[in-house]
Amino acid sequence: MRVWVDLTNSPHVLVMHPVIDRLRRRGAEVEVTARDFAQTLGLLAREGMAHTAIGHHRGERLGAKGIGLAQRSLALTRWAHGRDFDLALVVPDAIPPERLRRYGASGKIHAYAGLKEEYYLADFEPDRGVLDELALDPDRPIFVVRTPPEVSLYHRFANDRFAAVLRRLAAAAADGAQPVVLPRTAAQRSELSQVSGFIVPSRAIDAQSLIAYADLVVSAGGTMNREAVALGTPVWTTFEGRLGAVDERLIAEGRLRQLGDVDELPLTARDASAGASAEGRVRRDPELLVDLLLSALPPGR
Repeated sequence: MRVWVDLTNSPHVLVMHPVIDRLRRRGAEVEVTARDFAQTLGLLAREGMAHTAIGHHRGERLGAKGIGLAQRSLALTRWAHGRDFDLALVVPDAIPPERLRRYGASGKIHAYAGLKEEYYLADFEPDRGVLDELALDPDRPIFVVRTPPEVSLYHRFANDRFAAVLRRLAAAAADGAQPVVLPRTAAQRSELSQVSGFIVPSRAIDAQSLIAYADLVVSAGGTMNREAVALGTPVWTTFEGRLGAVDERLIAEGRLRQLGDVDELPLTARDASAGASAEGRVRRDPELLVDLLLSALPPGR
């Protein structure tokens, strides 16, 4: 059995790493391709994952993105030519089937329970080394902030609410808080590094351990929010577009909060007894996800 995994951003690395390991243990031949964007290649190197780099981010302009997408698609097609890969479509059960039918997914859907982050973080235990790496004091509040995906096609406008969050966190830093801001692009990193009080990592870090030890996570959406949910860390989203089905369910369940007014943010330390072993953590066996992937393959593959 041959499996092709294409990683376009750093969250995909974290999602697929434990799945790839388990597929290989079951005898699968797995090949990995990746796009040079944000910390993707750096994270692959840190995780020790062999890969083929194909394509890179072309900038924030829609025209450049379109050209980059076309060029990378062509490069991937050339790379995959002559390789016989087995494919399957697996989605979270929070997504209603009718939302996928428009993409021609009818009859091809294999849904898994919960969040994918609850599977790939199931065996994860936080490493306090990230606190030393960033010179963080565990006795002072730690707030982790992920910038808006302004370079993504689905989020084409500035997030004014997030700017207000940054202003409030800068004020909190003056009172002893430790805001760690994780930028998505080099331009964002350059700008944020000039803000007094912000801790801005210069390279890929153990973000999952950081989230586990954080007192609060604020993100404009995406994997980091769901990782915080899975690890039991209080998390707020500032995303102002149409919410996806997974976030809708998490908000309804009270596991994710949607930020209205920045004054709602509880800029205080969590109960010290909770720490990185918060009661809200959910673990799911990654083997179940691999079983689902393999069950979706044609007989005999």
